[in-house]
Amino acid sequence: MTTDALRHRAPSLTALEIDGVLAGSLAARFQSSNVTVEQGDATAMAFADATFTGAVCFTMLHHVPSVELQDQLLREVRRVLIPGGTFVGSDSCSSLVFRLAHLADTMVLVEPGSFAERLRAAGFVDVSVDAARRAFRFRARTPAGPVATLTP
Repeated sequence: MTTDALRHRAPSLTALEIDGVLAGSLAARFQSSNVTVEQGDATAMAFADATFTGAVCFTMLHHVPSVELQDQLLREVRRVLIPGGTFVGSDSCSSLVFRLAHLADTMVLVEPGSFAERLRAAGFVDVSVDAARRAFRFRARTPAGPVATLTP
């Protein structure tokens, strides 16, 4: 659904999907379009530094199995964005229904109150995090100038 909405807003779009079966079905669905689907892990992306102008991450961070891997994902997004690139996204906040929906699933909730600092630690600037009752959204930018690789 997100890919459908975004593909009309950009000349080209690359979707990264960790699950091979889902990546295959997504690639078949967007064949002959402006969408390229890559199967891979966002904590260790196979893209060169400064490849993309922007990145989005919608309601998936809580599926990354640890805070450390979430932070590695943030550093990887920073690495593949061009100087001045934008990173936006959202994720869910805790609720009874949300927790019940994830009983047999990975759920490492992201704390909105500390997420801005985590984005800054990954090398982002102009960070904003807006939290509501059920979800939060964020926006950050890579610094202008040469790309520097950050290590944990």
